[in-house]
Amino acid sequence: MTENTPKKNAIARLNDFGQSPWYDNVTRALVREGGLARLVTEDDIRGVTSNPTIFEKAMGSGEGYDEQLQELAGSGVSIEDTYWALVTDDIATGAAVLRPVYDRLNGSDGFISIEVAPTLAHDTDATVLQARELQDGLARPNVMVKIPATVEGVPAIRTTIAEGRNINVTLIFGLARYGEVIEAYLSGLEALAANGGDLSNVNSVASFFVSRVDTEADRRLPKGSPLRGKVAVSNAKLAYQLFQERFSGDRWDALAAKGAKVQRPLWASTSTKNPEYSDTLYVDELIGPNTVNTLAQASIDALLDHGDPKGVTVTQGVADALAVIQGLEAEGVSYDDLVATIEREGVDSFARSYQDCLDTLGKRARELLAQ
Repeated sequence: MTENTPKKNAIARLNDFGQSPWYDNVTRALVREGGLARLVTEDDIRGVTSNPTIFEKAMGSGEGYDEQLQELAGSGVSIEDTYWALVTDDIATGAAVLRPVYDRLNGSDGFISIEVAPTLAHDTDATVLQARELQDGLARPNVMVKIPATVEGVPAIRTTIAEGRNINVTLIFGLARYGEVIEAYLSGLEALAANGGDLSNVNSVASFFVSRVDTEADRRLPKGSPLRGKVAVSNAKLAYQLFQERFSGDRWDALAAKGAKVQRPLWASTSTKNPEYSDTLYVDELIGPNTVNTLAQASIDALLDHGDPKGVTVTQGVADALAVIQGLEAEGVSYDDLVATIEREGVDSFARSYQDCLDTLGKRARELLAQ
């Protein structure tokens, strides 16, 4: 770097260590009025994620949606179909903003994600059907469809990967389920290869949730426990170890030789919920090659204000991380029950947001038609 070269900010510097920063938000104003373009240009943001909660907040504000909502309502379109029309319009616009990133990086980044209806989380066939409809309808190479890593979601992930689709696996909390997700990806790629498909066109991320793990673990752990505030990072570090193990060796090498790309771990829910912890904790401790960190606005603001990534951290302290997870039982906390509870609550939370969004749109549509 020369004296005249401006110093990269903390967000952009994550790319130097192999971690891709994505923005965890979508609004109509963001994708249409230059906000996302500025994040790409100024902060080297390389992707965007969305979920039903994000769209509930965006559409609940009404900003930018009324005109299309009124048109659709006046045409007799159902509220659920209206929701998907609004969502896919925003995703398509965001994909266009990110397309130069996708092209510049030869298709390895620059993605935007759209989630299947959370009401389908326990229906494999319906999930596959909607994933096809969303990706085929949007018809953009830098769109990923999000499928939750429920028991029923895992076979849907395998099926859609075997069809050569870009999948963002969401709502992963536990290591055993993450192992199932990796297996679904690998076996899906093998099925695609057996059918003569092009593995080089398949991109996938595995969204491993972080802060919610500490929130629930801290609630269960005794006050004063040395494990409080350490479970989420430890869990993610062990997930990264699993990633490194499974994406190496003869099986992976055979797929890589056919053009397959690793399924990158994506750290989701990385805004710190407990004010006693550093507001950049879940960024600072989880930096590493072939990873993504989805940053909500709070994390963006914190990193721009005082963030200072030092280098790769996700591979540090792995033995300590294992000790933390193994130590839960002695503190009266079942790891399996912990992650199962958070998964169930995560699915339920998104389902509530989805229904709330439909209710909000229905009410607003009636108001617009009455004007």
